[in-house]
Amino acid sequence: MSTVLIVDDALYVKEMIRSMLESRGHEIAGVASNGFEAIEKYKALRPDVVLMDILMPGMDGLSAIKKIMEQDQKAKIIVVTALVKEALRKEAMRAGAIDFITKPFEVERLLGAIKAATAR
Repeated sequence: MSTVLIVDDALYVKEMIRSMLESRGHEIAGVASNGFEAIEKYKALRPDVVLMDILMPGMDGLSAIKKIMEQDQKAKIIVVTALVKEALRKEAMRAGAIDFITKPFEVERLLGAIKAATAR
């Protein structure tokens, strides 16, 4: 299964995703609460997949996606956010995200996105 970095400022979201993924055999490489932490943890851990929220304190997810992609053009980043604006989805995809999932999401949708990302 995949190693995953979870990036979200909400503790309950991080724990829910962690539990959901670990129960299905994925390994949580780490968690981060903002874009700055995401960049540092990505650099140190090199996970297979990053699940990235957009709206976070400090550095937002869009900025973090751009910085991670500058470090590693092969990074596999899936946006997981409550923000549903089409312009935001397009901007995230242009920045390098490979999928965009809106909260609340179906478990199978997230698992399918991770599977597709690691198959790339």
